[in-house]
Amino acid sequence: MSSMVTPQHAQELSTGARELGIDLSPAQHEQLLAYLALLIKWNKAYNLTAVRNPDEMVSRHLLDSLSVVPFIEGTRWIDVGSGGGMPGIPVAILFPQCQVALLDSNGKKTRFQTQVKLELKLDNLEVIHSRAESYQPEVPFDGIISRAFSSLEDFTGWTRHMGDVNTRWLAMKGLHPDDELVALPSDFHLDSAHALTVPGCQGQRHLLILRRTA
Repeated sequence: MSSMVTPQHAQELSTGARELGIDLSPAQHEQLLAYLALLIKWNKAYNLTAVRNPDEMVSRHLLDSLSVVPFIEGTRWIDVGSGGGMPGIPVAILFPQCQVALLDSNGKKTRFQTQVKLELKLDNLEVIHSRAESYQPEVPFDGIISRAFSSLEDFTGWTRHMGDVNTRWLAMKGLHPDDELVALPSDFHLDSAHALTVPGCQGQRHLLILRRTA
């Protein structure tokens, strides 16, 4: 374990994952902590995340990302505006059978993501340095996810071309965004909304699942 990651971090991850109903294998636990260590190290120079305190990162980054695990279906996912790699990297660690793409227009952030891919040997992870509007996938994704990336209107508008009627759009939010739902483009509808409880996180967390209307 890296010196930046403490036994308390390891314990908090184990306990939090259990509270979320997630059974982490020893290898997955180790990989998530290795990712945390890289995040702490690179964050000092690269400002990857607004959370500066390593003691807050387990709950606010790792467990927050893991809270969407029950909603991951299908095998091809893209994390749009991935930043420091959340939730895409934890999803890739938990679902080695899935192909997970991380998309970000910030070169520093995609360099960090590439480093994580190499060091953690995540063969199922693809890093894409591009703006969402410019990226053209060869086939539609099963799932398109974003965490506090933009308004629902922008999220769906910028990624519409990446999916089809079978795709699920997962938007991770804090407060339930009633005002944003009103502004949802007419070809999208709210499929379901879920209040998430993230161990160690104060404040509300919501997951909104959107779909294209045929």
